[in-house]
Amino acid sequence: MRTHVEPGHVDYVPDPARWRILLVLLAAIFMSLISVSIVNVALPAIQEGVDATESDLQWVLSGYALTFGVVLVAAGRAGDVMGRGGIFLVGVLIFTLSSVAASFAPTADWLIVARFAQGVGSGLLNPQGVGMIQQYFRGAERGRAFGYFGSTVGVSVAIGPVLGGLLIDVGGPDLGWRLTFLVNVPIGILTIVLALLWFPKPLTQRSALAGSLLRTVRSLDPIGALLLGVAVLAILWPFMEARSSAMTWLLLPVGVLMVWVWVRWERYYKASGRSPMVDLSIFRTRSFSNGTLIVGLYFLGMTSIWVLVALYMQQGAGRSALEAGMVGLPSAVLSALAANWAGRRVLRLGRRLVIGGLYLALIGLGLSAAVVFLHEAVGLSVWWLLLTLSLIGVAQGTVISPNQTLTLAEVPLRYAGSSGAIMQTGQRMGTSIGIAVITAAVFAALQVTSWSTATALGFALIAGVILLALAVAYKDLHDRRGGTTPHA
Repeated sequence: MRTHVEPGHVDYVPDPARWRILLVLLAAIFMSLISVSIVNVALPAIQEGVDATESDLQWVLSGYALTFGVVLVAAGRAGDVMGRGGIFLVGVLIFTLSSVAASFAPTADWLIVARFAQGVGSGLLNPQGVGMIQQYFRGAERGRAFGYFGSTVGVSVAIGPVLGGLLIDVGGPDLGWRLTFLVNVPIGILTIVLALLWFPKPLTQRSALAGSLLRTVRSLDPIGALLLGVAVLAILWPFMEARSSAMTWLLLPVGVLMVWVWVRWERYYKASGRSPMVDLSIFRTRSFSNGTLIVGLYFLGMTSIWVLVALYMQQGAGRSALEAGMVGLPSAVLSALAANWAGRRVLRLGRRLVIGGLYLALIGLGLSAAVVFLHEAVGLSVWWLLLTLSLIGVAQGTVISPNQTLTLAEVPLRYAGSSGAIMQTGQRMGTSIGIAVITAAVFAALQVTSWSTATALGFALIAGVILLALAVAYKDLHDRRGGTTPHA
């Protein structure tokens, strides 16, 4: 095993406020993530409250994901250049104000626009969170910080559906769904206040302020940001709107072409002596390219599990929305605990930790499929899913945050925001594509078979994707042992 010295590690002096800064970051990330899961259980109430069509409901979900994914990398680059603290605060402010707008929405169109704005706010704040963890933490402390990050993800996933169900029960169909948006507001206000108190000043880079506006704009690489944004939009749109028209699939090759154009532009921009939005040389670092591919494949598969479980519990097993949310609660709690445990051991165990998590995911998928089959065949209680899905929760905790630590370990600090945003863009694209493809396969199977068989088919497709992620993880382990990257 080789000793690894991070770029800039020798000059690193721990900021005494770093743990307070982390608390602020995690509060905002918690707010943005809970807004994803809490809306899922509120959709029927929203449909009744603003007389929304099925297409409107689709946009309430996909509008947030779309703008979130489109602005991620550009926002990460803006934080790297102009100062992460300032961009983070702008993102939290936009998210909080748009949450207020969503809660008072009189029509479906108003709500959709508010969700688009929420996605922009979330896209601005999230890459700053990842970048600031890299900025303020090093070595084992960074692993712990990302462990807390993973725990926050697990807790938000757990609380979202349950809290949404409770708020709708308390507030009723008219007020309940509005409360699911208003719950973000006190968190957002508290986050802004604490950030102003605890974040190091100034919140923006002095170099960005001192330079001319034109120089600052050029350093943001606006053409590169526009090209990548259009590419992500073209790739994601067909998976979100395929049911409206088959012609939308024509955008997919356009998106791939735009990625090629973006790559050529970034190379030209760097060759001309300027700083590109993404320095493509970071993909030569195998730990980064392998880790980005692993997390993209992981989200391509595993995110769909919770969609399938919610559908199966309600439509296949005849349970309520609250019960469907509760079945994943132990899994999410264990995910949070596992992420914290793994964050403290990631530098010692390295990629083997991620590999073990992927095996746990495969075991959990197989056992969950068995529960679904046995429920139909012999009447086995569906509540056995509490146990089998718990394995998937442990897998999530030992895959996501350790992979983030290992993937970003070799990235120069000046690209901390944009590189983290590339990983998150891969997650968003994997999530959108995976949910669209896997749920489409399940609904197609339902035309000729039962809910149990269709759900098991979905689990099998997810397992196939996880096997691909496992193959990449073994490749990365081999690369590290071969000396091409640190931390065997």
